[in-house]
Amino acid sequence: MPSPVSADRPAAQPPGRGSVEALITQARRLKGDVDAVRRDTRSDGADPEERWQRALCDLALHQLDDLDAHLAQLRDGPSAAAEPAEPAAGHVAPAGPPDGPLLSRVGSGEWNLLTDEVTWSGELYQILGLDPARPALTLDELPSLVLEEDRPKLTAMVTDCLVDARPIDGEFRVLRPDSSVRTVHMMGEPVLGADGGTASMWAVLRDVSELRRSRLTVHETRDSLHRERRRERTEHRIAAELQEAVLPPWHGSLRLPHQGPASLDLAAHRLPAATPTLIGGDWYDALQLSDGQLLLSVGDLTGQGVTLASGMATLLGSVRGMAMAGTDPGPLLTMLNQLLDTSVQPALGSAVCCRYRPETRTLVWAQAGHPAPLLYRDGTGCLLNPPDGVLLGASSGAAYGQSVVTLEPGDLLLLHTDGLLSGHSRTAAADRLLALAPRFGAARTAQDCVRTVVEEFGGAEREDDACVLVARVTA
Repeated sequence: MPSPVSADRPAAQPPGRGSVEALITQARRLKGDVDAVRRDTRSDGADPEERWQRALCDLALHQLDDLDAHLAQLRDGPSAAAEPAEPAAGHVAPAGPPDGPLLSRVGSGEWNLLTDEVTWSGELYQILGLDPARPALTLDELPSLVLEEDRPKLTAMVTDCLVDARPIDGEFRVLRPDSSVRTVHMMGEPVLGADGGTASMWAVLRDVSELRRSRLTVHETRDSLHRERRRERTEHRIAAELQEAVLPPWHGSLRLPHQGPASLDLAAHRLPAATPTLIGGDWYDALQLSDGQLLLSVGDLTGQGVTLASGMATLLGSVRGMAMAGTDPGPLLTMLNQLLDTSVQPALGSAVCCRYRPETRTLVWAQAGHPAPLLYRDGTGCLLNPPDGVLLGASSGAAYGQSVVTLEPGDLLLLHTDGLLSGHSRTAAADRLLALAPRFGAARTAQDCVRTVVEEFGGAEREDDACVLVARVTA
């Protein structure tokens, strides 16, 4: 069908073959680039962000396939409609609709208002699923194919075009004779006669069903990603608030509420991971017991999110309760292991638990698969010899030994969790900590020692969070 000419402007001249060929080359190169990105985003579908990226790539490929085919038709003329577009290298083109190649999704029609003649292209018959041997539908008959809820939209577009000479640009859904529903995008204009009145209406109709399905997939995947991110932010906030409520303050010296004459100068700090969204299971605690003794502990629990924070709260509450009841560190870890072993949500944990008796300066301690405390005295440091103890929750019926150390005024005890030196062995972390002995010896307070540790280990590229607790014997 020849292109109609509106009375108010001349027909556009077709572009040169060479310029269209250049556009086709660019489109196919872009298809190859998008397909390479699409292949890189393949996953098992568990990550919402990767699903969203892949859906966007699929949508882009659908649109580029259509663009490639349309440019080929522009270059070669209507005869190119029967030839599918050449796929980009390494790209398997998505299947077109069951009734023909890509360009069968674009058809045209003209409705002459003066002669009542209707002219359709063969592609338009294919889009609407009609027999080309039958007469084309008039503007009054066309709504019979449209879904009832979309008919007012089509009627309004046609009326505006015929009465007010407005261009047509909109979508509606058609119910084909084979009961399939297709989404059609219609663009058209009135053709004005010599007297300025509307002589006919022409339109290009495009089957955009595949594109709309791809776009819907993108929207649904994006919404799923947003919901997942909101859920993660909510869980992170709850976990952080629960962690903050349970643990002592992360900054500043630890002050015991009913402490008599100061016997230990205490300070602690949490060194966060570089990724702020990670809530680790590292914890520390200092508690004055009813008999005047002190409980010092650090540990780590596996897990993530709210489950981790609630598990840590349960574990720390159990440690405090048993210590307040007078349980020594070894038996305390034995019962704590039984608690984790019988938990509804199994987890593994490590811990060091110390009970300090100020009157004798005696430290009774036990460990469960955790780095041993370091003792600094007279400018040098050493690693305390650990008693037997496996990870909490790793072995049913495990028993935990305990050791006794007598401290002296001026001694400094350092407890820490595994994440202090991310990616390195415990031996490497201990060696670096022991090398700080001269600086600890020159420090006046436990808080000064903690600042030294933060300066040494608190870099911006930390892979995991960690805790450090320093106790300095003052009397």
